[in-house]
Amino acid sequence: MSAISRREVLGTLAASLAAPALLRAKGRGRRLPIAFSTLGCPGWTWPTVLDQADRLGYAGIELRGIQGDMDLTKRPELTGDGLKRTRRDLEARGIVVTDLGASAHMHEKDPALRTAQLDEGRRFIDLAHALGVPYVRMFGDKMPPDEPKEDALKRIVDGFQQMAAYAKPAGVTVLIESHGDFTHSSDLQTIIEGVGSPAFALLWDAHHTFVAGGEAPADTYKRLGRYMRHTHLKDSKPEGNDHRYVLTGTGVVPVKEQVRVLATNGYKGFYCYEWEKKWHPEIEEPEVAFPHYVKVMTEYLAQAGVKV
Repeated sequence: MSAISRREVLGTLAASLAAPALLRAKGRGRRLPIAFSTLGCPGWTWPTVLDQADRLGYAGIELRGIQGDMDLTKRPELTGDGLKRTRRDLEARGIVVTDLGASAHMHEKDPALRTAQLDEGRRFIDLAHALGVPYVRMFGDKMPPDEPKEDALKRIVDGFQQMAAYAKPAGVTVLIESHGDFTHSSDLQTIIEGVGSPAFALLWDAHHTFVAGGEAPADTYKRLGRYMRHTHLKDSKPEGNDHRYVLTGTGVVPVKEQVRVLATNGYKGFYCYEWEKKWHPEIEEPEVAFPHYVKVMTEYLAQAGVKV
């Protein structure tokens, strides 16, 4: 079997694993399409991540670091025999890895820095292929203030075109997240359509388009919904000149409405909890936040017509 055909087979497998309708463990019932990012539990070991996801009823895990180590490509759980064990452990629990969260960002202008970002992107795509994961998240990130916007967008589009071209034969899709300086639908649409690849789509961080972008959920979905493959959901409330992350349903972010918009428009991906404990150690522990999210999201999804 050629290298490309092996990639295509794994890509097909990854897509099937990501479909909530197929999330079923041996001897277990089906689960709601909810996931959490490991950004929210930087102190947990990998066995703890698996055990807690299983116990709480999560169907998926987004890998954004393990025990605070953000370079997943060097983790023992995801290399060599460790990767084989990880795949077996996930299958035994009926849990999938929804996506890999890379730190690669496409705005860099310096040749050496840009090369490093592209290299990280390729390494994460290779890992996704080996693990059978359908998506790798990357960033546009910054809009440099010292150059015309059009030049920055052109460079970002070029970077993502390279990433998508590398990912396509691996059966992997690269996702740009609505994050950083890219929280407005118009800019994201420009990039996605500029890249113009079936191996490139959107991770909708619904918090950022609402809080930083000032967009109503329905307006964001109307413009970008056809590109959405994965989500980040979280709540916050104003604190000083910024926002503090709070437990879902206790802040000002219309998470319930975001879920309704997604569900009623036929979204088929995961409703992923991105609790930013890694970057904000002062917020509640995952032992508090993760079960709370399950409870609230179960209610929200039921009201939106999503059933197990």
